[in-house]
Amino acid sequence: MPNPTSITSGIRRFKGPWNETTAAHLLRRTMFGVKRSDLAYFLKKSPKKAVRELVYASDPIPSAPINNYNDDKYTDPEIAAGDDWTMSLKYDGMNNGRRKNSFKSWWLGLMINQNRSLREKMLLFWHNHFVTETNTVDNALFCYKYNTLLREHALGNFRELVKAMTTEPAMLRYLNGYANSKKAPDENYGRELQELFTVGKGPGSHYTESDVKAAARVLTGYTVNYKTYTSSFDPNRHDEGDKQFSAFYGNTVIKGIKGKDAVAELDQMLDMIFAREEVSLFLCRKLYRFFVYHTIDDETEQQVIQPLAKLFRKKDYAIQPVLEELLCSRHFFDPANNGSMIKSPVDFTVGLCREFDVAFPDAAEYADLYGFWEQVRNQAAGLQQNIGDPPNVAGWQAYYQLPEYDKLWISSDTLPKRNVFSDRMINGGLGRNGKKVVIDPVAFAAGLPEPGDPDRLIADSVHALYSVELPMEELQFIKTNILLSGLVGMASDHYWTNAWKAYQRIGSSGSSEKVPLDPKHPMSALRANDPAVRFEPDDKTAKNTVTNKLKALYRHLMDMPEYQLM
Repeated sequence: MPNPTSITSGIRRFKGPWNETTAAHLLRRTMFGVKRSDLAYFLKKSPKKAVRELVYASDPIPSAPINNYNDDKYTDPEIAAGDDWTMSLKYDGMNNGRRKNSFKSWWLGLMINQNRSLREKMLLFWHNHFVTETNTVDNALFCYKYNTLLREHALGNFRELVKAMTTEPAMLRYLNGYANSKKAPDENYGRELQELFTVGKGPGSHYTESDVKAAARVLTGYTVNYKTYTSSFDPNRHDEGDKQFSAFYGNTVIKGIKGKDAVAELDQMLDMIFAREEVSLFLCRKLYRFFVYHTIDDETEQQVIQPLAKLFRKKDYAIQPVLEELLCSRHFFDPANNGSMIKSPVDFTVGLCREFDVAFPDAAEYADLYGFWEQVRNQAAGLQQNIGDPPNVAGWQAYYQLPEYDKLWISSDTLPKRNVFSDRMINGGLGRNGKKVVIDPVAFAAGLPEPGDPDRLIADSVHALYSVELPMEELQFIKTNILLSGLVGMASDHYWTNAWKAYQRIGSSGSSEKVPLDPKHPMSALRANDPAVRFEPDDKTAKNTVTNKLKALYRHLMDMPEYQLM
């Protein structure tokens, strides 16, 4: 795996080249996988415009999760099948677990069907930053509201997000904020607010244990209402005394306030915390490790992190300008960063579905649709990334545990499981109620510029699926031993070309004449979307030959280590 420890380019604006390689690098890091249609769309724009659209896209609010969980063992007496259950305030042991599963599958579905926007990737970033665990929160509505809050603030203002998260019911449940009172102070959230959410553990972080205790006292009085499933402030539970902070915070004293106005103490404490430069540095380092690379050497700290942090403070902690600056930088697009990260399980599973444009059931078949989303979600969970349930309050280790970082995603257990999943998706696919969710290898190949040319087919497939190049010897090996293996005279390219032509019928007239490609199109053509391209279903021999060879090709490519990189 490339190791860009010697990158010296800073945050000066990237000037190109803007091609499939650089555009795909941007999309792999900001979305899940690279759909060919998305790549074609962004190639028509400049790098700056592509980044701005990803960062500033106005995403519609997604429809809420629905009752997909009625079965022969349980029927929800309140929410009809197919209806939105988030309006319900009635929870019990039967519906809560089913709604939690519905929520998590719905979230996975939003990743698969994401818009051309950074929001879904940022939602995963914030979920790993402001961790809650579904199993600990243990209420589906709280979990949904937490997700909605992250979605609303994902590309907004960091300070506002911190404040909103501090009084979020799911977070109050998760870190015991609801139990924090003047008679029994609970330091859980006061500690994580500083250690994990704002100041962090960086070299400039020197808050003290007394600061944790003082923060806990500021935060007394917030409770959860289990009738309305909202949070509220109870002045009778609030510590009205003065709160003294350490020299790290300029020896600030937050004067105790009585009554309902005591909620102002939270704003004063956040003003105090956000006055520390380390807050901006800490978050910019986390963004860098999520989107660029895990190692931050002295050069990167000086040339990338510090300028970004300065911009962050200048923009009053608005998130979008920092992301735009980072993603438009020469540093981000430096070739050494391409293919330098191992895909997370969510990037791997969701990205596979998206880049092969795997077809799922229509929304009208919601039970099966949610069921397939659940299957993909369970695959990611089996690879050690269960969305909604990170392993602890610090999140998934691969995002923070030095020196391994993303290498922790791969082990003697998880790598074979990744191959099992990709093999399954290209062979039989996922099954449910007689339906299949499976990769269509012929449709994917048909979307490439020259699928009838074996050299172009393999090279273009590698280019579409990998973030790194393969040596010529490897490409030749794949052609001889995978694509052409078993064909008569397998060393001759024309045997594949003839097999492809036998399967392909161009145009409504049935003529075998090749439809010319548009030379102005940045990818020659998206042939899978070309209405002039049809396939001859009657030639079973040609169909079987082409399908089986393409299955073998893509199974081999997905089983190679290079497919794990992004």
